Amino acid sequence: MAALFTLWALLRREIALAWAGGVATPLGFFLGAATLVPLAVGAERALLERIGPPLLLVFAGLAAIMTFERLLQADLEDGSIEQWALAPWPMEVFAAVKAIAAVIAIGGPITLTAAPLAIALQTPPAAAPVVVLAVGLALAAFYGFGLLGAALTAGVKRGGLLLALLVLPFMTPPLLFAAAAISAAAAGQSSVPPLTLLSACVLFAWTLGPFGAGAALRAHSES
Repeated sequence: MAALFTLWALLRREIALAWAGGVATPLGFFLGAATLVPLAVGAERALLERIGPPLLLVFAGLAAIMTFERLLQADLEDGSIEQWALAPWPMEVFAAVKAIAAVIAIGGPITLTAAPLAIALQTPPAAAPVVVLAVGLALAAFYGFGLLGAALTAGVKRGGLLLALLVLPFMTPPLLFAAAAISAAAAGQSSVPPLTLLSACVLFAWTLGPFGAGAALRAHSES
């Protein structure tokens, strides 16, 4: 029980750190990019309705990528990873806690602002719940894959570009399924099939991410 309380305290600490140190930049980028879309492509309703949701997902993915490099870098520099190796919990658990905190602190605000932005981009209001669900699931998948990329590039100077190249191919399927779900909801069709596939991407990301990150972090702590 004490170990669970310790893990809960770590999660709260990581959420607070992520909220204090990194939410303004990705959220500001997401809001700013989405706001500029009508200025760039025009205010034609049909065009915005067609390209708005996919662009929102692209912006959400880029906003998430901006934070991947910081997921584990500070812990490697201050020796926290070596302390994790001495704890009763496996390294995979600590890596998962870091990513969960980022999803809550950074992904949460982006997800909540996605619905009004999508409506502003001419997405039907009836599709707003699907927008929130699809963006939230997509961001969860992004951070699962981003965790693995962050662990593999931890300690690499200016590894942000390398991290993006590693993670972008994995981010493509959840982005496509999320866009398909929103498009189906906007057209009055069932969004269950693409949401099911998107959920499968989340499960895969959170299986691959923490376990791969744990192995990479153990290699860092032993080197």
